[in-house]
Amino acid sequence: MSAPRHTTAAHAEPATVFDLPTAAQVLTDAAAKAGAAIMTHYGATEGIDCKEDNSPVTQADRDANDILEAALRDFAPSIPVVSEETATDRKAPLGRLFFLVDPLDGTKEFIKKRSDFTVNVGLIEDGFPCFGLVYAPARGLLAVTVADGVAIEASMPPSAAGADLSVLTQKRLHARAADPEAVTALVSLSHLDAKTEEFLEGFSVADRSGAGSSVKFLEIARGNADLYPRLAPTMEWDTAAGQAVLEAAGGHVVDTSGARFAYGKSDAGLKNGSFVAWGRTVLTPR
Repeated sequence: MSAPRHTTAAHAEPATVFDLPTAAQVLTDAAAKAGAAIMTHYGATEGIDCKEDNSPVTQADRDANDILEAALRDFAPSIPVVSEETATDRKAPLGRLFFLVDPLDGTKEFIKKRSDFTVNVGLIEDGFPCFGLVYAPARGLLAVTVADGVAIEASMPPSAAGADLSVLTQKRLHARAADPEAVTALVSLSHLDAKTEEFLEGFSVADRSGAGSSVKFLEIARGNADLYPRLAPTMEWDTAAGQAVLEAAGGHVVDTSGARFAYGKSDAGLKNGSFVAWGRTVLTPR
């Protein structure tokens, strides 16, 4: 995939290459700050509201969103930002290049004081994710794409002062090839349904576990699991960053037809259809 390009319309400047390494540096710093803001509310019972769709939103969501959107405005002011917390018109047409942000993915897990909630930032180019950052502040785990086809993980505690990616010990992420006779599957803690159970019956599942948020994408990207089916609804900002990281690690995210999972579905209000995330091996049901 070619590097994304963007222009600043007000100045009509020539297109400039979107700098993936610099994006990783800038957004790692912002993620550390957002993680610190989130953790100040960890375990709190106040500041929890309910959205129109009955999903919870907390002050942690809002504080993290402010930090991330400010960082994106400074870094790439010409690229639109579509965030779960500020997107008002989800059916508005989107251009070929835009950010998708979920400042706190797994709010239910956060409220329950679990550790599987994440900060997600993904960049979409021509319908597909080309950059992604996923940060699990309660676990101190960062995963980010640092170049085309390269994703790394690093241990990073939340910090209100930010963080410098270049000084973190980095490990390249490699998804594994599945053993068709002993598949390790991940499922959603909050949205496991009969369709998912039926889907998993088509494979030789030797082990399965539940997790919240984009942690499931990370576990496949880290080579710890093979399969994550999601047949219940999600939104585009829930999955873009995790897909970018997983694909850079050699994995795959496909729709029910087997095609690469796509974004920019304004006609559907940015709602995702069913998808399956795989490691290096995409298996067919028996």
